[in-house]
Amino acid sequence: MSILINGIGVSTGIAIGEAYVYSREHQEVHEYNVPVSQQKKEIQRFKAALAKAGSQLHKIKNKIAVDTPADILAFIDTHLLMLEDPTFDEGTVANIKKLSCNAEWALYLQSQRLVKVFDEMEDAYLRTRKDDVLHVVRRIQDCLADAPDHIPDGQQLKGRIIIADDLTPADTLMLQHQKIAGFVTEFGGQLSHTAILSKNIGIPAIVGAHFARQLIKTGEILIIDGLQGMVINSPDKHSLKHYRALQKEEIARKSLLHNLRDAPVVSTDGKVITLHGNIDRPEDIRTLRSFDNTGVGLYRTEMLFIEKNTWPDEETQFKTYKRALFRLKGELLTIRTIDLGADKETQDSVDQGPMAHNPAMGLRAIRRCMKEPESFVPQLRAILRVAALGPVRMMIPMLTNIEELQQVLNLIARVKRQLRTQNIQFDKNIKVGAMIEVPAAALSADAFAKQLDFLSIGTNDLIQYTLALDRIDDEVSYLYNPLNPAVLQLIQMTINAGKKARIPVSLCGEMASNPQYTRLLLGMGLEYFSVQANTLLEIKHIINHSKISRLRPKIKQILEYSSAHEIEIQLNQLNQREAEKYSH
Repeated sequence: MSILINGIGVSTGIAIGEAYVYSREHQEVHEYNVPVSQQKKEIQRFKAALAKAGSQLHKIKNKIAVDTPADILAFIDTHLLMLEDPTFDEGTVANIKKLSCNAEWALYLQSQRLVKVFDEMEDAYLRTRKDDVLHVVRRIQDCLADAPDHIPDGQQLKGRIIIADDLTPADTLMLQHQKIAGFVTEFGGQLSHTAILSKNIGIPAIVGAHFARQLIKTGEILIIDGLQGMVINSPDKHSLKHYRALQKEEIARKSLLHNLRDAPVVSTDGKVITLHGNIDRPEDIRTLRSFDNTGVGLYRTEMLFIEKNTWPDEETQFKTYKRALFRLKGELLTIRTIDLGADKETQDSVDQGPMAHNPAMGLRAIRRCMKEPESFVPQLRAILRVAALGPVRMMIPMLTNIEELQQVLNLIARVKRQLRTQNIQFDKNIKVGAMIEVPAAALSADAFAKQLDFLSIGTNDLIQYTLALDRIDDEVSYLYNPLNPAVLQLIQMTINAGKKARIPVSLCGEMASNPQYTRLLLGMGLEYFSVQANTLLEIKHIINHSKISRLRPKIKQILEYSSAHEIEIQLNQLNQREAEKYSH
């Protein structure tokens, strides 16, 4: 009898194959006393486990490095760096000495302290970084217990669908190396590293499928639908026939989209649209260019600060931005200045005092930078210097008023004078733009447009601030809706302001990466999109099969509706009609 199991689809596609239930017994950690005379030996045991864990990861990395992109291997590099971080080493050793306890318990206490730091972060992506801590700790604990690695080698897993409680990045890469068909985990969410990796390597995957290991046995035939987040155990003949047909259609669609690589982005009525990608680090450019040779509309520089766990110096930033620019091979690089504060912090900042009562409304992004200009100036210098080497723009986040903008522009002018006096090469004509992600900025878009070279709409924050909600708060997340009429009015105002001032207006939030909204944004007059790499070709396909002159009056009518629900119904109907016109 067929069993239907629901989860969260994190990597689209259909996989059909035999199940392999991957079980790994996790060692239960107990505390016991270690006499002072034995503490040195216990510390040595812990150090040996650290070294063994690092050796295991290096072995995995070397085994799969031949055909794995550097940006994917970066997930293992992150764990290797964590093994070298004093946070793990010195903190655990200090616990052994202070509490006279065993290494397992000392490491457990240290991991709980670190997990608590991440749990208190508001940003969903950063909060999931605690998974890195837990995965590294689990590997060290296994090494302390001399537990074997349970992933089978050779051809045993080829074409199978893996069922597991959770997978580390190293597990996922090893399984992909063995050419599995897909995987299902009982835990995890949309932003877990397992989810991100599955998208990057193109394996159909479902996470959050509770009790999957109890309901599925090794050898049973499974169908997993990565789009719907659905697992069918022991499917009947009709279901198998249906999903095999869908699988063929999916393969054909991927081939069609692949043919769009490097094709121009032009609507059917000849309107040229700019389509760029979003990145967090230079390594992400490899993934972006695997889809298309295009530029970067949003480079979130704060990830460098967070990974370094401090504010890096000018030279470190310059070399990092230079690496990104050179990897783009002449395409545009839009560098957003640091957006720290609120949920994103470095340890040295955390150590200075408690988090603000309402950090999202407090000292973050450009407010934080202007309060600490001595820390901000090295980034401005690095950006101005790298702009002399190729096409680079600077983008300022979270501006709220013209006075704030003028202070920033004055600081940039002062930094330019410093560089000129020091005879250091820089781009004196660098284009400076602003992120429009606060309602006050959208309402003042005309004034901002007169003083800037471009605008970029950050819908993630704009929606939250407009609707006064936290989209990752389960109590109110149902209210998060990009189609809220107030949000759409602010987006339209910003686009209109750019056209009036004859400067580009892009949209770089998640809304730009969602194909559901592409025709809506085109009809509103948006001509510059910056999207996640894995959605780039899908967005390009829609643009290249859209007649913008026909969309404009239809979108204008849709925007006259007064509720998000009505707008969504009308937009879905429009999308369906437009898709049908170009389906043959």
